[in-house]
Amino acid sequence: MRSSPASGPGYNVRAVERAMELLSALAGGDPALGVTELAERLGLHKSTVHRLLVTLEGGGFVEQDQVSGRYRLGLKLFELGAVVGARQELRCEALPYMRDLSAKSGHTVHLVLLSGYDPIYVEKVENPHSVVSYSQIGKKLPLHATAAGKVLLAHLPPADQEEVLRGPLAAYTPNTITDPAVLREHLARIVKQGYALDNEELELGLRCVAAPIRGARGHVVASLSLSGLSATLTPERLPGLTAAARETALAISHRLGYSEALSLLRQG
Repeated sequence: MRSSPASGPGYNVRAVERAMELLSALAGGDPALGVTELAERLGLHKSTVHRLLVTLEGGGFVEQDQVSGRYRLGLKLFELGAVVGARQELRCEALPYMRDLSAKSGHTVHLVLLSGYDPIYVEKVENPHSVVSYSQIGKKLPLHATAAGKVLLAHLPPADQEEVLRGPLAAYTPNTITDPAVLREHLARIVKQGYALDNEELELGLRCVAAPIRGARGHVVASLSLSGLSATLTPERLPGLTAAARETALAISHRLGYSEALSLLRQG
C-alpha cells in the first residue's frame, strides 16, 4: 500500500500509458470496439492492442462480447467509480457537521482520508478565530505525527500497521512519537478510547484532537479532526472538545449508515 515518492515523466510506464489510452478510447462513445478499430485509433500494432485487452479483461476492466468479438468497458471500472463516488458522498455528508463543529468550538475542522499510507486533507472548515495555516485540501500529512493520521493508523489491518511501524518514523518536534513500541501502545489506547490527540507532535504551538468516522459496515473510512493553537486548545478545554469531535464523527457515521452510531451517541 505504501505510496512511492517517484513521480513525473521519468517514471512513466509505457504499457500502463497505453492501457489508459485504450480505456479512454473505449469510453469515447462507441458501445464496443474491435481490435482493428482500437489499433487504428491508438496508432498501435494489433498484436499490442490484443495483449493489452487480454490483460485488462483478466482484471475485469474490459469485457469481450462473445458474439461480435468486440470489447467494452468492464464492471471493475464501475466498482472503482463507486468507491470514488462514495468518497465524494462522504465529503457532502460531513461538511454541514464540520461547519457546525467549527462554529461551536471556535476551531478549524478537517476531514482526512487515506491514500495508500498517506493521510490527505479532503475537506476543511476554517474558523476565523483559529486559522491553521499548515493545512490545505489535497495536502498529505504524516500518519504517525497527527491526530487524524494516528486514528487511521490505529485502525489499519495489523500487517499494514506493522509496515508503517517499521519506519522510518520522522521526528517533526521533540513530542513526535518515533519509538515503534511506544507508538504501538499509543495506537492501542486510541482504539480503546475512541479518539487521538496530537500534542504539538507535528508543529510546536499546535494541538489537535481527532475521532474516527465509520461506514455502514463499521470500518473506519476517515477521521475528523479539530485543530488549533495550543494557547486556545488547552488541557482544560480538551475533554469538552474531544467529546464534541467524537459526537460529530458519530453523527456523520450515522449518516453513512453505521447502525451503532445512535446508541453510542445516547451513551454520551
